Amino acid sequence: MSDFPTAANITLGILAGGRATRLGGLDKAWLQQEGQPRVLRWRDRFANEVSVIVVSANRDLPRYAAAGLEVVTDEVGGDLGPIAGLAALAAASRTPWLLTIPVDLLGVDGSLLPMLVAGSGVDGAYARDDDGVQPLVALWRVAALRSTIPAAIASGDTAVQSLQRRLDMAPVGFDGVRFGNLNTPDDLASAGIPMTNEQ
Repeated sequence: MSDFPTAANITLGILAGGRATRLGGLDKAWLQQEGQPRVLRWRDRFANEVSVIVVSANRDLPRYAAAGLEVVTDEVGGDLGPIAGLAALAAASRTPWLLTIPVDLLGVDGSLLPMLVAGSGVDGAYARDDDGVQPLVALWRVAALRSTIPAAIASGDTAVQSLQRRLDMAPVGFDGVRFGNLNTPDDLASAGIPMTNEQ
């Protein structure tokens, strides 16, 4: 690959634009885990592995600014789901590579980015854990992502896995791993996370 992905040329894009309807609309980015909001945990977790951190979000924008986080909002109209956040992150990226993770991902270990880099196709890689494909846990070549998203949206097939099939991306298996997501009150309870956005 040209422009081989390294810490100097990777942006971390944290996807935090979902509506969290199963959690009564709570903003997952600001759910507290061990006294720290989820979005800040991810910022700190990857601070030494990437050169830029950007959050895709659509509400409570001053809160991100107060935390020193760069934030982008969805630019495409309609209820397109995660692909709208990917489009915003791709447009904002100032590096050749973009690592994406959903803000409600429960956890990853230090091998995530190195394994995605090692297993990458020409246009990147996506994770597959013991629960199956995790399309939003992915490393994207930004130029390819930018050029492919408009056609995906125009086709009406906006599933992230469909987008990845349009690209030369490789699945990377994380055997014995379950990243997990925080989608329901039971998920929060199991993770010991209070169901509140209060600081």
